[in-house]
Amino acid sequence: MGLALSTNFLADMLANDPEGAEWFRGQMELVNELLAAQGLPPHAEPETFGAVKARAHCGSFPYSFLHYLRRAYARTREYPDRPLEPVRAGEDPAADPAVEDASSMLDSHLLCHSDCEGFYLPTELDVIFDVDERGLAGGMLGSSVCLLRELVEVAPSIGIELQGGNLTDEAVAALAAEEHEAARFGIERLVWLALYETARVSVANKTVLVFC
Repeated sequence: MGLALSTNFLADMLANDPEGAEWFRGQMELVNELLAAQGLPPHAEPETFGAVKARAHCGSFPYSFLHYLRRAYARTREYPDRPLEPVRAGEDPAADPAVEDASSMLDSHLLCHSDCEGFYLPTELDVIFDVDERGLAGGMLGSSVCLLRELVEVAPSIGIELQGGNLTDEAVAALAAEEHEAARFGIERLVWLALYETARVSVANKTVLVFC
């Protein structure tokens, strides 16, 4: 089992899994209840595939991989003057004190989210918590707009070069072809690319980014 990332989720479910589409519609009803409670407009998920497509990337990976990127982001945020070092053999990236410190602010969309399920909306918003336990998958609602911004912020720390905040097609191809087990920050870079591409498409197509 592992974490899979997707967007254009409803369009895919309508074409291939009617029961999955019904479950997703129910989740979006809960999402809109949470948005309304915050005085925010509702989200209307497109039922057709958007024009923007994701470039080549690994769409799923072990749940533990996500914590490598979270550690990198947390350490970049908490210790901006220290060069980031890779996770050492036998070290648990989720146990790094920087992760707890950065997460305690409750403002990071990369950190304050379930690592196995949940949603990011294609709009700017603070992290929203399902405090009344209405049944929202993952219990926290994030923003793919804000997530994309955090990914741009951490990119230099793991050796990813952007041009004006964007990743070129050539850079995507190089990252996708990388042997993550051998490369420095290989796991972090694999997860970063998957999140970046899915968030980029989410924002462009106005579709929810889904963890499942």
